Amino acid sequence: MPPVIVLALGAMGAAALVKLLARESRRVNAELDATRREEEALRDGARPSLRRDPASGEYRPGDR
Repeated sequence: MPPVIVLALGAMGAAALVKLLARESRRVNAELDATRREEEALRDGARPSLRRDPASGEYRPGDR
């Protein structure tokens, strides 16, 4: 194979790898941000309350 074709294939492979890594990085960061927001909400007192179900007597998450 001529060296130009090998270099072009290598450049395309590197570009695809960079694109894949960037997409995965954005996905992981979005997941981490969502987790951080949930933790902040819990720390700020937005904890879900439990309410007793009169029919079964079990405690279930309330309407908050």
